Amino acid sequence: MQPRRIARELALLSLSQLPAKAEPPSDQVLSELLLAATRTLAAEARDHLEAASAELKQSSDRLLLSTLGSADLESSRAMLQEAIEMAQAAINRTGVALDLPEWVQLTDREEVRKFGARLVHQVNGNRERIDKILNEVMVDWQLHRVPRIDQDILRLATAEILFLGTPEQVAINEAVELANRYSDEEGRRFINGVLRRLSTTLGKAARAARPSS
Repeated sequence: MQPRRIARELALLSLSQLPAKAEPPSDQVLSELLLAATRTLAAEARDHLEAASAELKQSSDRLLLSTLGSADLESSRAMLQEAIEMAQAAINRTGVALDLPEWVQLTDREEVRKFGARLVHQVNGNRERIDKILNEVMVDWQLHRVPRIDQDILRLATAEILFLGTPEQVAINEAVELANRYSDEEGRRFINGVLRRLSTTLGKAARAARPSS
């Protein structure tokens, strides 16, 4: 598991707890935000396990009905298919839940907390500039109309590119990973498109700034 990926997730969860126009958080406040984000991940692991248990119970019930309570072959097949799908969902949830404790454990590593803190500080301290740049690359849309979680994913990636020296493609890929967990398919595509336009814009600006030979 990549420490910086965990740091990005902690930063995202921390940003969601800050007001839209917040003063720079103190080290104490930031430490409390990161701790709250860690607890959120732990609670998510428990939720996934509980949901997986419920889905396995439903799957078992469907299997029993398919063999004992169905009136015809077609109904039996339908219930059997539902049981398989529920069991698969439970397996997927269990896999996620088993990964999360490793994330929670790694959140205590100094490098994770330091990078997460840097991300929050950069986004919070440069929010006006970041938002202006994002609004400029959006097509017929404005940042304030985007769901808050998608706004913060975009801000994190932009801050990494502009202020932390993260390669553009890495920042874009990591933003898409965050969107896979915290947004929906439409949000994921939107975030990917905006950041790719940002990358193109920055590339044009860099080429224009080069001295002509």
